[in-house]
Amino acid sequence: MNKVTVIGAGNVGATVANVLAHKDFLSEIIVLDIKEGTAEGKSLDTWQQAPVDYYSTFVKGVTNDYAATANSDVVVITSGLPRKPGMSRDDLINTNANIVKQVTENVLQHSPEAIIIVVSNPLDVMSYCAYLAAKVDSRRVFGMAGILDTARYRAFLAEALQVSPKDIQAILMGGHGDTMVPLPRFTTVSGIPVTDLIDAEALNAIVERTKKGGGEIVNLLGTSAWYAPGAAAAQMVEAILKDEKRIFPCCAMLNGEYGLSNIYLGVPVKLGRNGIEEIIELKLNDAEMALLKDSATAVKEVLDVLDNMKLF
Repeated sequence: MNKVTVIGAGNVGATVANVLAHKDFLSEIIVLDIKEGTAEGKSLDTWQQAPVDYYSTFVKGVTNDYAATANSDVVVITSGLPRKPGMSRDDLINTNANIVKQVTENVLQHSPEAIIIVVSNPLDVMSYCAYLAAKVDSRRVFGMAGILDTARYRAFLAEALQVSPKDIQAILMGGHGDTMVPLPRFTTVSGIPVTDLIDAEALNAIVERTKKGGGEIVNLLGTSAWYAPGAAAAQMVEAILKDEKRIFPCCAMLNGEYGLSNIYLGVPVKLGRNGIEEIIELKLNDAEMALLKDSATAVKEVLDVLDNMKLF
């Protein structure tokens, strides 16, 4: 049986743990937070849910006790501060990079073979930060963004087409947010190209809504989403530990793929027991490749902010 650690017991981290517990294939989930009682309380609540929802996964919360995370197979990092009014992008990167660096080093001290999934924002640069801190093969350190972005895209399409979201398959690439690269050519509904079912104007409106999907929820709630992000990270954990070889868009280190190097960017990958087992290179047309290169340029500017901080 496998052990998973979730760092950060906020809304996203607690949801990751709760969704994974319900999948009932893990022996233990450890939730760690720096705030006394938060991880313990939410974990206890999820464990008390087990007799009702019929799962056996033991969930335990701890405060800053990294020894409890020892021998974890996968670690999901959700910790970090949200951007506050008046805080610049660079301030946010500096604050969260220090947190992610420390967390990654502490985690690997106790679980040197663990695979690390980063959910902390800004996602692309925090994945890069964890990789630099981990000093392990980049196939073991990657970020969750594309699964959430495609989930939003598929949900909006399902609503517009009045079909089940189960039947919609899609790939989005690039950075997380405004610079994401939509690929309608690779979007299908039970194998039918989506372009056969919806006109270009309506499809473009859905793509634009997807790009701003996180902001839409922040505007409604005053805080960022957690159910879909938490479930997306849990899906990645399941694919890895069940060695499912699922094809998902993830934030991965590129080393020449798509003509890009030394950059963390959203691309389709094969997830299995070893983490990223393959980065899949789609045959993009000129327009799609141009969008990907633009996205890479924007992401690289953010990664350079981290490099210039000289944390590593």
